Amino acid sequence: MSKKIKSKKILIMGLPGAGKTYLAKQVYRELNAVWINGDKVRKKFKDWDFTKNGRIRQAKRLNKLSNEHIKRGKDVVVDFICPNKDSFKYFKADFVVWLDTIKKGRYIRKHLDDINPIFKKPKKFDIRVTTKDAKLWKLAVIDRIKKRKWNNKKPTAQMLGRYQPWHLGHKKLFECIVKRDLQVNIQVKDAQGLGKKNPFSFKKIKRIIQEDLENFKSRIKITKVPNITNIFYGRKVGYKIDKILTPKEFRSISATKIRSKLKI
Repeated sequence: MSKKIKSKKILIMGLPGAGKTYLAKQVYRELNAVWINGDKVRKKFKDWDFTKNGRIRQAKRLNKLSNEHIKRGKDVVVDFICPNKDSFKYFKADFVVWLDTIKKGRYIRKHLDDINPIFKKPKKFDIRVTTKDAKLWKLAVIDRIKKRKWNNKKPTAQMLGRYQPWHLGHKKLFECIVKRDLQVNIQVKDAQGLGKKNPFSFKKIKRIIQEDLENFKSRIKITKVPNITNIFYGRKVGYKIDKILTPKEFRSISATKIRSKLKI
């Protein structure tokens, strides 16, 4: 007999305007889960009370509504502010996504004016979202929940470079690629020691990339390759060669300038 997979209660939390609802929509559809929106629940109960008692009441209410679906074997995605330890105490999540995309909450209604001093950064979370890009972060959340692993048979893209050093421009290119639902083989050319432009070892470059792409680790494989200078093909082959133009501010990032700041 196959082992029954336990349904999960997934919390998407953050300040008003952080992008919780948009990400929740993306995630629940992908999981075929139930979606519970905190604002809609408050509206239904006509309860816009953000006092301590009001926050506890809302957390308990959302927890109870979620558990009803969990008992039926459904995953549940819940998005609400979940401002502090009181909320965490009464809303028991199996998986926490913290949207840390803004420093100050957007005030849509007068009753939210006191949320910023109330909101506390969570001490425990599974994924910290740092940009408003739901299409990208949906993959990180789904991959982690489904425990995705690298698979050589799955569609894979190639990124080839010296990465001396790896920088934000490279990261943005990776993000553009992975949003096509691909995994990426990041190939680092064996260039250390070929002049002052190549001071970093493969080991150091690999560590930097792994740390920078931690949330997408199931979609990356970092390999050391020869100092490839030419790529040829003589006929129609089983892959595409695509050019992706990231926004200009990322394409203009210079590794040379970064190295000079590092005094290398």
